[in-house]
Amino acid sequence: MDETVAEYIRRTVLKIPRDEIKMMLQKWGFLSEAQLQTLNFHQIKDNISQEVVQLCEENSADIKQAAVLDIIYNHIYQNKRMWSVYQMKKTGEELEYFDITDFKKKFKTRLRSALKNVTITFKEYEDNAIWIRVAWGTPYKKPNQYKPSYVVYHSQTPYVFISSSMLKSTLPLLCQALIVASNYHDIREMELRSHSLNSLKDIVFKRYSQKFQTCTPKPLQGGNVEPENADIRIVEENRSEKERIHRLNQEVFGSGPQPKLEFAQYRLETMFKSDPKMDVLDKKEPFRCLVKFSSPHLLESLKSLAPAGMADAPLSPLLTCIPHKARNYFKIREKKGLYPESFVSP
Repeated sequence: MDETVAEYIRRTVLKIPRDEIKMMLQKWGFLSEAQLQTLNFHQIKDNISQEVVQLCEENSADIKQAAVLDIIYNHIYQNKRMWSVYQMKKTGEELEYFDITDFKKKFKTRLRSALKNVTITFKEYEDNAIWIRVAWGTPYKKPNQYKPSYVVYHSQTPYVFISSSMLKSTLPLLCQALIVASNYHDIREMELRSHSLNSLKDIVFKRYSQKFQTCTPKPLQGGNVEPENADIRIVEENRSEKERIHRLNQEVFGSGPQPKLEFAQYRLETMFKSDPKMDVLDKKEPFRCLVKFSSPHLLESLKSLAPAGMADAPLSPLLTCIPHKARNYFKIREKKGLYPESFVSP
């Protein structure tokens, strides 16, 4: 076994929490059950990693087997990576039969026609998700296994989730290989990013909805003790206002937790209105600006604005439209002059 492969396996094992090493090695399936029985999982992780490397040497492991173990680790600890959403588009609406073997072949062929020194590894999961790991090299250097790109593609959908390497030049190659392999003709970044891959899936696959039926809110409890001599009309007005804000917030965001979105961006285009007599603008051109939002938990932050008294209720569609606009990315691009106009790629 190559020394670089042995070192990569050792480092991958060291990343895994000690009480999960056996479970991940079983999921990997490269080592037999008899080999796993010889491992002492109660010793320090460095010794465990050395023993795993020795067993892999007996099985003549190569970099592709090592890459599968890395995929398993990143699938379990997917929140350690930053994910971006991309949407692909076809010329027609026809559905085609998806052939995983054909997809893999086209993806490899397209990528290796542009760059020969790449390591491409696939792993399929039960939810129709295909995980792709690409380690990038150069015409003169072997692939760097420690800075790979990750792609999660759900077959029969136009959505792709990418956690790219630090090399920005590799992203166009990756996107081109994806549209060729999946028989699409265009791909655009939706400018939605998060460490929570599942939250991004909830948004684009419509597993999350902002629209809920209006329900009669329960009176807010605690923290609202009014002075004995307070005007009863003011007390009632304050209570009614809090209940109104609570009800409107429920209608827009619902009562459940929000998907964890950390970054969103779109382009705003609207017409500037002024008195014609003032002649402020020589040309009647739309006013354009780029709107960016970022937060450790963007949707929960927006949800808390009205109850905290930092915004009026209901919130402006400018703030509440983000998940909805994400799901209708290409439709919005085709309708000029709408507010907001579109999500855009940088």
